[in-house]
Amino acid sequence: MFKKLRKIATTRIAGTFLYVMIRLYSATFRVKMENEAEWVETLEKGGRVLICLWHQQFFIAVRFLSRYKKYNPCVMISRSLDGDIGTRVVEAGGVSVARGSSSRRGSAALKEMIDMLKKSGLGAHILDGPRGPAGVVKTGAIAIAHGAEALIVPAFVTADRAWYARSWDRFLIPKPFARITVHFCSNITLPPLKNKDDFEAQRKNLENILRPHLILP
Repeated sequence: MFKKLRKIATTRIAGTFLYVMIRLYSATFRVKMENEAEWVETLEKGGRVLICLWHQQFFIAVRFLSRYKKYNPCVMISRSLDGDIGTRVVEAGGVSVARGSSSRRGSAALKEMIDMLKKSGLGAHILDGPRGPAGVVKTGAIAIAHGAEALIVPAFVTADRAWYARSWDRFLIPKPFARITVHFCSNITLPPLKNKDDFEAQRKNLENILRPHLILP
């Protein structure tokens, strides 16, 4: 029991510490938001928005999601040790979390995420997490958007200087004082699904929009 409590405490402390470090580090960036007004207007009018991006660019998402704290944003994060830390990080930034993934507690996590998005109006989703393959959109985003009757906003990040981790997604960490642009693509309104082919077509369309913006060194 003591070891378990220590593990939980360490994760909570680590997550909060990481969030503070990310905020301090990212304060050196020169950040530009592109095409932000389009989907913010939807939120202000009472609509729902699901921002979708690659796992590779999640570091920047921690920074920009806290920008929208007044909308009570939500995100789904896997049930793993890394996910525990990630949860603490985004929660410290005012983001609500549904725990689960396609392999762990998938359907329950999707339902929780849909319910949270219905209430808050703003959610974010990592398209190819938690384990890839990189650049392949999984089914969660389409299911969440339909369930919550939300627009999808594809998003990607560019940085003029960055490091890339030796991980499955080549995780991107911008270098100090990098110029960052968060690009929000045009809103996608998903038409009603008539069959499985429609679902796959919508998934593939989202993948085709964002795949060219998967940043590789």
